[in-house]
Amino acid sequence: MPVSLDQLPPVAVRPGMPRLWLWSGLLMLFLLLGAAGVLVFASQPLAEQSLRIWWLVAAGVLLGWCLLLAVRILHYLGLRHAADGWDQAREEDYAGKINQGRRFVQVLDATLHTGLQVPGQSWVTQLEALLSGLRAIRTQPAWAGDIARHSRLPIEAGSTAEHRLLAALNRVLADLAETLSQLPADVPLAVLLDVDSSLPASEIHRIWQEAWGSSANRQPATTLPGCGLGVLDHWLDQRSEDRSLLLVVSCQVAPSQPVGTAEVAVGLLLGNPLGASTLPPIARLHRPQQACEQTSEAWCSAVDQSLNWADKERDALDHGWRVGIDAGHEPALGTVFMRLPAELDGLVHNLDAMLGHPGRAAPWLALAAATQNIKQGAGVQIIFSGERSAASVLWSTVIVPSPAPAN
Repeated sequence: MPVSLDQLPPVAVRPGMPRLWLWSGLLMLFLLLGAAGVLVFASQPLAEQSLRIWWLVAAGVLLGWCLLLAVRILHYLGLRHAADGWDQAREEDYAGKINQGRRFVQVLDATLHTGLQVPGQSWVTQLEALLSGLRAIRTQPAWAGDIARHSRLPIEAGSTAEHRLLAALNRVLADLAETLSQLPADVPLAVLLDVDSSLPASEIHRIWQEAWGSSANRQPATTLPGCGLGVLDHWLDQRSEDRSLLLVVSCQVAPSQPVGTAEVAVGLLLGNPLGASTLPPIARLHRPQQACEQTSEAWCSAVDQSLNWADKERDALDHGWRVGIDAGHEPALGTVFMRLPAELDGLVHNLDAMLGHPGRAAPWLALAAATQNIKQGAGVQIIFSGERSAASVLWSTVIVPSPAPAN
């Protein structure tokens, strides 16, 4: 589950120290009561009382007062010790949550295919088009032949949804093949297959098995359940020391309702810092932070927390990406943008406006684009992404360049 710093218990209530004036007054009261006792219960008149009686009374009163004061001091020290122990445990819990929250995965490779990709040209050309705001979304024939405003991957005459999905998966695996070939054959891969399509889930799984089986990859692969950034959040909690690599393959191909959508294919290869990979990392992908409520303050809090997980300030941001954000979230996102540095104005790239809604591939598309941007020399980047679901979840994620290896 997401790491939350809002659920920390409060600091302990500190006990009050024994008050000097109160105990001095109490001593005087005890002395007066002792003298009154002598006057009331003595068998001899006051003038005939010996000095020894008064000394005994004063000594008894002082002894009782000292015993009570000692009990009060011991009680105070016990309460203070308990408060110190509570606060120390609270600090340890806070430090543990911070360390857990600041876990990250290393991005080892990334690839993406969108409607902006020109056949025969490198990924750099597509990245430049994304950074410049070039639009691929337009009114054109969709995969099934109907006319809709959307962006799409290249369509071959007579291709079916099955053929289109298989082609997209093959392209992603071919792009990652060189990186995967550098890994030992015994390094396990945990595969997150996050696909949006008009095809049923069983058919999508079958096509994935066909694509993986026809590739040259040698590593054993197991498919993970779930979808979206929640899987990454869970990975950081449960498998941060795993030697397995996390392979994210995400597509939106042949959607059932193409209006306003973007056909995309994305691949990300992620590894733990202490994992088995010896590949040079491109970037550090820090823990994504989910907005707990559908309000501007909750969204701003999620952005601040995601920056905290990366140990970065707002002024450190170099680029931003927004994707999968429905119109209903525009006011909340506008509040976030107002709090961003002025230098970032014009550098938050709206993938929805350029391509259309990429469905379940939304966060992975932005992360792959940010990774490729880092390969071209960009700095710290933040991703604002949504998920098309009943909960309409919003996430904020920070990705930073990997530090140069020490000589």
